[in-house]
Amino acid sequence: MRNLSWCTVSLTAVAVTSVLVAYLLGGSLDPTARDPDIDLTTVELIAKYGYPAESHTVVSEDGYILTLHRIPFGKKSPGKTKRQPVFLQHGIVSSSVDWVIMGPEKSLGYVLADAGYDVWLGNSRGNVWSSKHVTLHPSSAEFWNFSWHEMGIYDLTAITDYILRRTGQEKLSFIGYSMGATMFFAMASEKPEYNKNFNVMIALTPAMYIKYCISPMPKMFAIAGKQLEWLSNLFGVYQILPHTSLFTFIGRHFCSDGAVTQPICMNILKLNMALNNKETNTSALPLILGHAPAGASIKTFQHFGQNINSGEFRKYDYGEEKNRIVYGSLIPPKYDVSKITVPVAIMYAQNDIVTDPRDVAKTKEALPNVIAYLKVKDEEFTHADFAWAINAKSLVYEDILRLLRKY
Repeated sequence: MRNLSWCTVSLTAVAVTSVLVAYLLGGSLDPTARDPDIDLTTVELIAKYGYPAESHTVVSEDGYILTLHRIPFGKKSPGKTKRQPVFLQHGIVSSSVDWVIMGPEKSLGYVLADAGYDVWLGNSRGNVWSSKHVTLHPSSAEFWNFSWHEMGIYDLTAITDYILRRTGQEKLSFIGYSMGATMFFAMASEKPEYNKNFNVMIALTPAMYIKYCISPMPKMFAIAGKQLEWLSNLFGVYQILPHTSLFTFIGRHFCSDGAVTQPICMNILKLNMALNNKETNTSALPLILGHAPAGASIKTFQHFGQNINSGEFRKYDYGEEKNRIVYGSLIPPKYDVSKITVPVAIMYAQNDIVTDPRDVAKTKEALPNVIAYLKVKDEEFTHADFAWAINAKSLVYEDILRLLRKY
């Protein structure tokens, strides 16, 4: 069985049992529900809502072909004046669409563009928009031999260089969501010369320390990482949660308004994607599943699982024998976060099952230059809400705008 996961299996179970449930309850599966935004790419979505949209290609030092999406200005701030670039990096198994999927006034990409910023949206290697390499084929094990470490030291450095060169600016601002923040911290500690290129780094629910994570997918790798790695090599499966038509089908037919199975769908997504009943627009579930998940390497989840077990922010653990060759020690070294000199603002949520407040507090204490430490005022706010919450603008994005204006 290829590319299976907790979320895939759970949602497939919904599809298999939903017909029977609908029959017993006398309800409908709502097979005609269709949001046209489901079928649009990130650039097409941006253009549909009247914003300028661009697609750019960046090649990393180690050969990965990365796609960047850009909103150079907003509808409320048109013109050709030179604007401050802001780079947004999504979390694991996500893509650039996360920053625009909820539409104008509700998605951070549009909010920043309308506030006068030049908005750049990243796509991490291995996701649906960055799945090519100059020499390696995506079916090979070599292609998928990376985690967020390589995404940080190779992808973010190449993207930073590209944005500054393209815009002619000396610095940019960075917003990293979950793994996006992890990538930045790896880069800024391993490539400290890049610290000077950033005005400020805003870490949304940063996944640097994740000892107390209880989200099913990373926790599964913490518990059975070696066994899952063995199975991965046995079956030649190195990618996890690629986007397929199955997710789109399930979202459209079983999670839409009017479908009797929508509550089941919501509960499964709440468990796997850390959704919040109060802040989730259930009408948007088919749209979300039309674009997410977007794929990641198994090694990326394995790396997070290792850090859950160690309770530290460490490099990838290859096992004692290979660690001795790669690192010169039996255990992988910790990242030297004392080298991170960029001003860092941290935003976190009390109800987060991925980055527990205790882990975020450890992140705050470890970093040398934290200039803001903000808890979302809604006590029920959780991990996915930073991207998809109904009230994300008032609860999160307005604070981001204040920080950007200050730094």
